[in-house]
Amino acid sequence: MASDPERVAVSTLAQDCGLVRPGPGWWAWLGDRQALLALFAAVPAWAALGLTVRGRMHVAAGWSGWISFVLVQPVAEELVFRGVLQGQLLRLSAPRAGLRPARPPRGASKVAESHLLESAARRVGPVTLANLGTTVGFVALHFLAQPPLWALSVALPSLVFGHLRERFGSVLPAVVVHAIYNAGFGLTAWWIRP
Repeated sequence: MASDPERVAVSTLAQDCGLVRPGPGWWAWLGDRQALLALFAAVPAWAALGLTVRGRMHVAAGWSGWISFVLVQPVAEELVFRGVLQGQLLRLSAPRAGLRPARPPRGASKVAESHLLESAARRVGPVTLANLGTTVGFVALHFLAQPPLWALSVALPSLVFGHLRERFGSVLPAVVVHAIYNAGFGLTAWWIRP
């Protein structure tokens, strides 16, 4: 049986890594304007890709390829990057006394408010250093498997995923939006295949 300090440590680690219920609720975050903007902003990007990159987009092969691309990769990448890496960077850049957090979304939980407080510490414009550092790592990972321009193209979505993780204090919104982005990208590649 875990002692109370051990239980608190596990709880704090889970919270730091965003392994908690999103701010307003498991799925209530989908009604947030910024979350909706993140979802719908991908549509013109998919259209632009379809019109400009014909023949150079690869379609996932078979059901296992689609499941990996749309479910496994988003979950794994978000747990590692937005969960562990960004969570620890947020913790390390916690604000000093006197700094005020950004305004939490309506109905935000105490978890989301605590992450907003953490993210108030250090910013480059509207982006936290934690999100920026995580994005550098995310792009670097994609350089291992993709041509340079494709790898660089994941920077903006990475910043979006990081913003959602900070806004709601959970990796769940980032996982869902990442999965939808990958699905849209894959469907675009399938639609325009030669």
